[in-house]
Formats: sequence, structure tokens, C-alpha cells
Amino acid sequence: MSLVQLKTELRQELKLTPQLMQSMEVLQMTSQELLEYIGRMTEENPLLDQSDAPEQAYEALRRQASWIDGGLGQRATFSHEDGTISEPGRADRELEGLAAFLRDQLARKGLPKPLLALTKYLAELVDEDGYLVQEDIDSLLELKIPEKLIGKALTVIQGLDPAGVGARSLSECLLLQLTRKKGSPAAREIAANYLTELGRKHYGAIAQKSGLGLEDVQAAAVEIAALDPHPGRAFQPEEVTVYVRPDIFVAELEGKLQVILNDYYLPRVSVNDYYVRLLKESDEEGTRSYLKQKLQQAKWLLDSLERRGGTLRRCAEAILEVQRPFFTGETSALAPMTLSALAGNLELHPSTVSRAVRGKYLQCRQGTYPLRYFCSLPVSGTSRQAVKQRILTLIRDEDPARPFSDARLVQLLESEGVHVARRTVAKYRIELGLGSSAARKHRGN
Repeated sequence: MSLVQLKTELRQELKLTPQLMQSMEVLQMTSQELLEYIGRMTEENPLLDQSDAPEQAYEALRRQASWIDGGLGQRATFSHEDGTISEPGRADRELEGLAAFLRDQLARKGLPKPLLALTKYLAELVDEDGYLVQEDIDSLLELKIPEKLIGKALTVIQGLDPAGVGARSLSECLLLQLTRKKGSPAAREIAANYLTELGRKHYGAIAQKSGLGLEDVQAAAVEIAALDPHPGRAFQPEEVTVYVRPDIFVAELEGKLQVILNDYYLPRVSVNDYYVRLLKESDEEGTRSYLKQKLQQAKWLLDSLERRGGTLRRCAEAILEVQRPFFTGETSALAPMTLSALAGNLELHPSTVSRAVRGKYLQCRQGTYPLRYFCSLPVSGTSRQAVKQRILTLIRDEDPARPFSDARLVQLLESEGVHVARRTVAKYRIELGLGSSAARKHRGN
């Protein structure tokens, strides 16, 4: 019996070419990172020429929209004359921040290359509190990354220091810390199922529902109170002023709201004609090979910059279309729109849209906002941001002597057709930095 067989097989494979990798890298860069990246590329590649951005176009825009303050006219605010960021100590924080701390631990674990690459990617997605957003993890599945590999990577991240890092919720964060500390079964049960009641100190209700003794519940409450609900904040500098440069403007020009890409701060990049002629005329094979390689790299950079601008513009135009009442000033609330829905409208992959909006800012007459701000999850037919805005308005207009309880806020929202649970109202109130009714009444007096 022959051990050699011939078999024809047709299959599709997605391979990340250097050009595609560069395009993805450029897309997710912030404005400052892009400025520094262009500077490095023009220094390394003799075929790239860099010239100063013309200020006339920006000044013409400023004359039509005087509220704009995020471009060339605000160098002292956003950057120095040499293009470096004005915020001191940023480089040190990038080397000493949470993501760098996680990467350092991962490098010493001897992980297989695919797992190491994925864990490093997740380390970059961890927010300032040490949490991972479930939507970012779901996008990995849409990239056809095996669910088993994602699970392994998540387990590795959650096993790093500080304890609780990589959690997707407060409950999971506390459970990770309790597991590391070998916490009591009662504390784990409460952290998993009764955090809302614990926050209200309803120890009797917890004991009744869980079957635990009242003393066990009180002891577990002390144990949980000693945990850190924000394990990533220890790596954040205190009272740091963050300066941002808007990537997009939404302004009314000629009587119509328009999206303007803020590339006024970027230098103009072009291919040097002299080296192109030298490539055609040179007889030296070494010179031709070198110049051909550099010309290809230059074209890739220009193409990546064009793709970045085009994707950002399309995202902003889709946001403008959905959130038009907000930009026109008709309402301060946002319409519900998820990143996945935005990606579907643009016929782009959700991971592409996630990279495009991450770290990007939009400036309009109302102020400067992260692009992600406009992607608000739906809640009872409206957006989460709209519900929070309504809660804020109700509390601002309440009688200081008789502030609304969370239950009363639920009733008021229901009368307006917004049906949310009491725990949801409490969660949004806390996120808004507002105290309970008792705390607000105390301040009012």
C-alpha cells in the first residue's frame, strides 16, 4: 500500500501582508502618534519629502467656524513648535503604564507565539481601570480567532498582576482577587450574585436569599471592602491634564453640516522626483534595488494615510447621519448606535471601525468628544447616554429638601416611556458622580 498520496484542496487564507499591517497600524494611531510616525518615516526613507502644512486653509475654516480651537492656531495647547507633545512625562508613563507592566510579565512567561501575540494585543485593550470591554473581545471572534485561543489568552491576562486585571465586570474583578487571596466562600457568593444588595448594605436580604448566616455576610462585606475595584488606577498619574487634538470637525458650512478631516496639522508628504528619476536611469543593480524598495515603502505610507483619512471621514459621516439632532442642537441626547451597527452601515469589519475610532476625537459646536462617545448602547428604545442625561436633568431640577430616590427616578422615567430597572438607575447615577438621595439631601442642607 502506497504511503504517498496526492490531494487537491481549495481553501481561503487571510495573510497579513506588510502593507496591510502598516495600514492597520496607521489607522489606529492618534494624531500625535501619526505626526511622530510620519517624522520617523521621512527620516528613514530618502524618497519621502516633507513640507509644512499650509495655514491658509485652516484659517479659512476658522473664519467660518470660530469655535474651532483644535488645529494649527493652538500649538501652545496641543503641541510645541517641534511637534512634541506639551504634556510632560508622557514618554515615562508609556514605559511605566499598565499596558507596559502587563507586556513585561507576558514576555517572561515563555508563551507560544500565537498566544503571546494575542495576550499582548489584549494588554493594549485594558482600560485605565484595568478592565476589558466585552465588545473588544467579541471582535476577536469576528476575526475568526479560535474561541479556545481567546479563552486561554483571557485566562493568562487575568492571571497577571495586579490581581483583578483583565476583568470584564466589577463582579469578575472582585472574584479574581478573592480567588488569588483564597477568599471565603461567602465572599465569593456575594461578589458573584449580590453586589447591588451589598452596596446598599442590605445584609439581611443577602442572608435570606443566599442562605448564609448574617455574621458570615457581615464578615464577607468587610472582606470585599478590602479589595480594589479599580486595579489599574495605581498605574495612572495623579491629576494629569490630557491634551487632545480633534481628528474630525463637524461644522456648518454654507448652511449645511459637514464633516471636515483635521489634517491641517500634518506635514504634506510626497515622493521625491529626483530619486524616482535616478531609479529609472541608474545602471547599478544595488542602487536600483534599494530605491525600488524605498519607493514601495513610500507608496505604502501614502496609501495608508489616504485609507486612514477616508475611513475616519466615513465613520464621522455615518455618526453625523445618525446623531444629526445632537449636532444641530435639537437635543443633547444621543440616538442608540453600537460599534457593530456603525460597522454594518459602512460595510466594514467591526475591528476596523474599532481601530478607527479608538483614541480619536471629534470637535463640534457643543464641545470635543471621543468618537466612541457617539456609540451609545440601546436602553429601552433609547441610548444609555440619553437615559443618563435624563437622570441628570431630573436630579438637577429636584427639590433639595426632598431629593428623588432611585425608585422614584424609575417611576419618573417610566412615565416618559423609558423602562429601566432600579439597579440600572443606581448604576448610571453613580457613573454620573451623583450621591444617593440621602447624600444629596445632606448637601442641600
